[in-house]
Amino acid sequence: MIVVSAPTGQIGSQLVRQLLDRGHRVRVIARDVTRLDRTLRDQVEAVEGSHDDPVVLDRALPGADALFWLVPPNPHAPSAEEHYLRFARAGTAAIARHRVGHVVGVSSAGHGWPKPAGLLSAAFAMDAELAKSGAAYRALSMPFYLENLLGQLDAIRGQGAFYLTCAGHLPLATVATRDIAGAAAELLTDLSWTGQEDVPVFGPDRLTPDGMAEVISQELGRPVAYRRTTVADFAAMLRSRGATDQAITDLTEMFAAQDEGIYDADWARAKPAATDFRTWCRQVLVPAANTRES
Repeated sequence: MIVVSAPTGQIGSQLVRQLLDRGHRVRVIARDVTRLDRTLRDQVEAVEGSHDDPVVLDRALPGADALFWLVPPNPHAPSAEEHYLRFARAGTAAIARHRVGHVVGVSSAGHGWPKPAGLLSAAFAMDAELAKSGAAYRALSMPFYLENLLGQLDAIRGQGAFYLTCAGHLPLATVATRDIAGAAAELLTDLSWTGQEDVPVFGPDRLTPDGMAEVISQELGRPVAYRRTTVADFAAMLRSRGATDQAITDLTEMFAAQDEGIYDADWARAKPAATDFRTWCRQVLVPAANTRES
């Protein structure tokens, strides 16, 4: 039995489908079971609730051979690190209690970074906590998710631009969520591994944001530019939307670490994943943009 947390998100939903396609029994932990894809509901066991709740975990983990662990984002949490650790502490205790042998977690690239990195540091703290469970643990360590660009579809369509804080002429490490799900599926269906390690999962491209804009332009058939925004301007935007000082710090420290190269060491050793940027644009970004327009 493989237990999957956060099964309705971009990564979890793809992972559940891949595990079922491989013929594995799957149990999911979902805050709202009705949000599960209708085609999957009858094929999985479902435990409703949040996986920071020991009662929910005690319903979900009996008989589990392996667990997929992903902490859902909470922009209203007082602290990203405490949010991640609240989940991790509950998970660590329950994993040990139910003697789950293998855990795969969604984390960030850049383990060992010497400076505060906001949300990324919170993920590293989660990994350290989960490693205490006694289970074999693999932290899938990722850079910038390509799916983050879907949140800028209005700007891409309306302004012909997308915005990040990184330099337009320097390569940006990216990954598609389908490849994260694929890496998780490989680990969860072959439990021959032991110990605790972080596993970098990076896409095959070494495109700059300016180069990404060229590809988006070609695939959409309209000009799209990359425009760099400063961390200070990003923080001001968050503040104008009511974000707390700690939330702003968590995000701006993350972007600063990305700009300073937190992903570089893992990028150098990562085995390239399958989905290149042009394929992702053609199969994900363009259909999403066309749906938004219709």
